[in-house]
Amino acid sequence: MSVILEAKKLTKFYGPTRGVENLNLKIEEGEIFGFLGPNGAGKTTTIRLLLHLLRPTSGEALVFGKSVGKKYVEILRDIGYLTSDLNLYEKMTGQEMLDFTASFHGGTPTKKFTDEIIKKLNCNLTTPFKKLSRGNKQKIGILMAIFHKPKLLILDEPTSGLDPLTRNAFYEILFDLKKEGTTIFFSSHDLPEVEKICDRVGIIRGGKLVDVETIDVLRAHRSKIVEIYFAGEYDKKDFSSIKGVKIVESRPDYLHIQAKSLAINDLVLSLSKYKVKDINFAYPDLEKVFLEYYKK
Repeated sequence: MSVILEAKKLTKFYGPTRGVENLNLKIEEGEIFGFLGPNGAGKTTTIRLLLHLLRPTSGEALVFGKSVGKKYVEILRDIGYLTSDLNLYEKMTGQEMLDFTASFHGGTPTKKFTDEIIKKLNCNLTTPFKKLSRGNKQKIGILMAIFHKPKLLILDEPTSGLDPLTRNAFYEILFDLKKEGTTIFFSSHDLPEVEKICDRVGIIRGGKLVDVETIDVLRAHRSKIVEIYFAGEYDKKDFSSIKGVKIVESRPDYLHIQAKSLAINDLVLSLSKYKVKDINFAYPDLEKVFLEYYKK
């Protein structure tokens, strides 16, 4: 596979404040790459550098093998972009904004695809942008980013404001684009979302790239939080002896544990011996995930 997007020692300082520093990254054709980090980690700064919306303090960004700083006009024609702080012309309807955007791409060469997206996302194209809800504004932003089937799609917190059903429809659209060869750069602070749709993930914290992992490796490293409510008493040893399980709190009818992916099968087997009233799975917050990677 060819490298579609590459950052070479990409660095941006705002005066004494670090945006990103010495970022090295390669994204291959046809993959969905998750860019994961909390707010303020440097995700948006990185994206703006890749799109030449900001000039780097040092380093270089390459898209389609070309320097963004030198060839950005020609590069941007083949990119779809959704910003995290979407602001469009307030008096224009979705249809007017779509037509306006399409004019930069020589019309709408993929009308059938565009109509499919409008239907799947249930886009409101007749109401002025300023009167739309946050979720409906986000749908218009998504539509404008992908209607022309770009070679590279860059998304910054794209599901913000979307309801669960629309999110799932959006994921299906991304999977379809991936099948057709589109490379997707997916920036998010939502760990379960990134795990659900991405092939690899880059973890950024404090402006520095902590690590790049496949999703399978990320899952293996990360513990799930499990709360179990039993219908009666249980033997604590059945769980403390499982490799990859750490007991956080226990009561006669309640167990709070951290379990790594490798422990799930043994955990389920142990649970099968008891009557369980309820069980909750949760994920540790990103800060804890990053601390684990820093320790590594």
